Amino acid sequence: AKNQYGNYVIQHVLIHGSARHRAAVIKSFHGILLPLSKHKFASNVIEKCVTHATRQERQLLIEEILGTDKADPNPPLMGMVRDQFANYVIQRLIDVMDPEQRQYLIQRIHRHLPNLRKIPYGKHIVARIEKIAGYTL
Repeated sequence: AKNQYGNYVIQHVLIHGSARHRAAVIKSFHGILLPLSKHKFASNVIEKCVTHATRQERQLLIEEILGTDKADPNPPLMGMVRDQFANYVIQRLIDVMDPEQRQYLIQRIHRHLPNLRKIPYGKHIVARIEKIAGYTL
């Protein structure tokens, strides 16, 4: 996924491959989503994972991004929002999640909103959520 050209092969599998192949690729990134999201080439692959995942696969990706500890003052999401590549993964995720998943995301990040609004890329994330949700957070 990190290779300048190889990432296109993985993206092709995610877009045109069978459900079984997509699932295998997405599963292979479990546990390393954060570092891959911060990589120039791999972040494009992770965006495709988010876009072409099933609802259940997307839910697992969401859990990894939000972290398991709801009291964590610095969940993986906050590191991704600050990153020049990973913030696009979050924006894509917001675009493709279903309303229930989006509400869960909003609930989990609500306490981080003041900090998100201060971060250049974070402002884009908040604006994207507000636009899709249809209300101000």
